[in-house]
Amino acid sequence: MKEFKKFISKGNVMEIAVGLIMATYFGAIVKSLVDHIVMPPIGLLLGGVDFSKMKFVLQEAVAETAEGAGDGVAEVAIQYGVFINTILTFIIVAFAVFMIVKGYNKMKERMEKKEAEAPAAPPAPSKEEVLLAEIRDLLKK
Repeated sequence: MKEFKKFISKGNVMEIAVGLIMATYFGAIVKSLVDHIVMPPIGLLLGGVDFSKMKFVLQEAVAETAEGAGDGVAEVAIQYGVFINTILTFIIVAFAVFMIVKGYNKMKERMEKKEAEAPAAPPAPSKEEVLLAEIRDLLKK
C-alpha cells in the first residue's frame, strides 16, 4: 500500500490522468466535427449521401408476429458509412497529435539550444590568483 501511495503521489500520474481526460474529450470533439460538420457537405457534394446511414444489409429485420410470440429479428448489416466516419476521425486526431508532438519537440530543441548558448560562468580564480590578490590587498594597507 505504501508503494501505491508513493506511485499515486508522483506528478506524472496526475499529468497522465489529465492527459487521458483531455484526449477523451478531444476525440469526442473531433468525432462531432467529422459527423456534423465535415461529412454533411461531402455527402451533399456526392448527391445527398448520408454516410452515417450507408450500410450493406445482410439480413432484413423481421417484425414480430401478431401474437407477439417474440419472433422478431433485428436487422444484420455492415455499416460501412459509420466506418468511413471513424477513419476520418482517426486521421484528424492522428494529425492533431502529430502537430502537437512536432510543436513540443521544436520547443524542446529551442530550450536546449538556449541553454547551450548561455554563457558559462567565469571560472573560479586559481590558488595563485587568490594569493596574489591577498598580497596586493595587504600591500595597499
